[in-house]
Amino acid sequence: MDYGRFKYEQTKKQQEAKKKQSTFQVKEIKVRPKTDDHDLQTKIGHIKKFLAKKDKVKVTVVFRGREIVLSQRGRDLLARIAEELEEIAVVEQYPKFEGRTMMMIIAPK
Repeated sequence: MDYGRFKYEQTKKQQEAKKKQSTFQVKEIKVRPKTDDHDLQTKIGHIKKFLAKKDKVKVTVVFRGREIVLSQRGRDLLARIAEELEEIAVVEQYPKFEGRTMMMIIAPK
């Protein structure tokens, strides 16, 4: 077999494999512990759009200054978001603290 033909067939196989591969991005939504209801509903709407496009969403609660003592409120906020999205999404990584931020990753079902 000709080497040029072999290389051509290899590249064709790689292109087919790449075409069938599923791709996704990780989008990030940032909220604060004192985010109000209407603003939160807007953010949840954005999350739904991202999940409809088969992207994962990283929801981050940012604590600034003395808000760090409101960690329970941030946890409740993330639980509320997960509860509202439970029929279209699954929590891939449960809330965890990293410095002054608490994050959770949501993936589409």
